Amino acid sequence: MDFAHSARTVDYLARVTDFMRTEIDPIEPEYHRALAAADDPWTVLPVITDLKKKARDAGLWNLFLPDVEYGGAGLSNVEYAPLAERMGRSFIAPEIFNCNAPDTGNSEVLVKYGTDAQRDKWLKPLLDGEIRSAFCMTEPEVASSDATNMAATATMDGDHVVLNGRKWFSTGIGHPNCAFTIFMGVTDPSAHKYQQHSMVLVPLDSPGVKVERMLPVFGRHDEPYGHGEVSFTDVRLPADAVLAGPGRGFEIAQGRLGPGRIHHCMRLIGLAENALELACQRATARTAFGKPLANLGGNRERIAKARIAIDQARLFVLSTAWKLDTQGLAGARSEVSAIKAAVPPMALDVIDMAIQLHGGAGMTDDFPLAAAYAGARALRLADGPDEVHLGLVARAELGRYA
Repeated sequence: MDFAHSARTVDYLARVTDFMRTEIDPIEPEYHRALAAADDPWTVLPVITDLKKKARDAGLWNLFLPDVEYGGAGLSNVEYAPLAERMGRSFIAPEIFNCNAPDTGNSEVLVKYGTDAQRDKWLKPLLDGEIRSAFCMTEPEVASSDATNMAATATMDGDHVVLNGRKWFSTGIGHPNCAFTIFMGVTDPSAHKYQQHSMVLVPLDSPGVKVERMLPVFGRHDEPYGHGEVSFTDVRLPADAVLAGPGRGFEIAQGRLGPGRIHHCMRLIGLAENALELACQRATARTAFGKPLANLGGNRERIAKARIAIDQARLFVLSTAWKLDTQGLAGARSEVSAIKAAVPPMALDVIDMAIQLHGGAGMTDDFPLAAAYAGARALRLADGPDEVHLGLVARAELGRYA
């Protein structure tokens, strides 16, 4: 592959970087303070709405989506990856550019598997930034690392589908503009294990849908997005709410995860870059025992190893993105799992090093490191824990010798 950025990436990266430097970075600390002080933090502050309009007017909108006909920028995974990294340095930039998960994955699902009617109802307002969405797959009562354990049901009943079950860690469900979720459940338990499940588009105001609680992650609720526990009790919807037809849930899930993992990993690399930058600033500006922190306790080696680890991870993800672009998920399946297993631990190590250099301050909200650590740790489990991905990589590797 050619590691040089395309002309389109160079252009977009310069524009995204400039927008973040001039519009987002100056207001983000105050934004977080204002949200924390709000009577109801599950709200969209006016500054976010204003910045979204500015980003859209600047042509920095839906950059993740390769499909130009739906309003995307036409970028490949390799071209978009550096933009995701730059956005990953901020907690609010992905929404401002309309590139935040799980909306990105849900949009890609609707583009690839949705009907015209489903796209008109859900995709258009999602890509216009008018609504947000969630994804309901993980369950509290079973080991969700093995999706075949799923207990929730999506039962076909004539011209309807009936949903029952309980989901949790449904990211985005707390957003005040969240209008729908994609629910995955068992439709035919007698079918092949990868043809038993269906995905269903569920309006959040459907009778029988209840957000039971918002889940704290390391004491943080990640307002206004959040991770919720949601119950579905005899939720009856028209059969045309099923995506691509009954039994295709696993197929859709696999098609959804390839680009999504590229996005996750590149945002994490941006998060790690920001942590390293803060670490270096701290290490050179603070002194202890008569020396800069950088010259104490092996900190130079820690900083050097962080730089090496970040650059290794970036090249690995870009290589995987190139393979996904040129060979599809079938040709990049092992690499997509490998980066998901490799990048979150790398980011955690870098962020932890930065926290250590900041001392007690690193654990407070005076710096973004504690929130970054919580987010990176959660991503080691999101879209499958390390063990699942390492098992897939091992199977592919050992398969060469079968």
